[in-house]
Amino acid sequence: MKNIAVFPGSFDPFTIGHKSIVDRAINMFDEIIIAIGYNSEKSGFFPLEKRVEWIKSTFEEQRKIKVTTYQGLTVDFCNENNANYILRGLRTSEDFEYERAIAQMNKKLLPTTETVFLLTSPEHTPISSTIVREIYRHGGDISDFVPDGIVLNK
Repeated sequence: MKNIAVFPGSFDPFTIGHKSIVDRAINMFDEIIIAIGYNSEKSGFFPLEKRVEWIKSTFEEQRKIKVTTYQGLTVDFCNENNANYILRGLRTSEDFEYERAIAQMNKKLLPTTETVFLLTSPEHTPISSTIVREIYRHGGDISDFVPDGIVLNK
């Protein structure tokens, strides 16, 4: 059985913190599926297709990484893709409390799937997609906060 992890998120945008989590986790799994959650009731700031393209270009040299979108429950997506792990990054204690509750519910819904938490590297702790979006929205330079392959034009 392959060890497949799903790294779910909106990734709006994908940051260097997200990339760091994937880079550090790559040797733990046979495959990592970066799964961009899609909610038809909400529109992301950056187009979904662009987010997929950016993440694919970020990991174009890495065969173990797949990038896709999904709708619905993460555990259903894991089940459909034979994933036995959910990968999550933790920046703060507030992240832990939030993610712990979700992980426990996911475990109840799909007992065969474990959640693996990686602590964010200290230099990436203040970086969040929300903050990066706000900087971008107000004309600031976000190039230090997103992987090199992500080129944003106003």
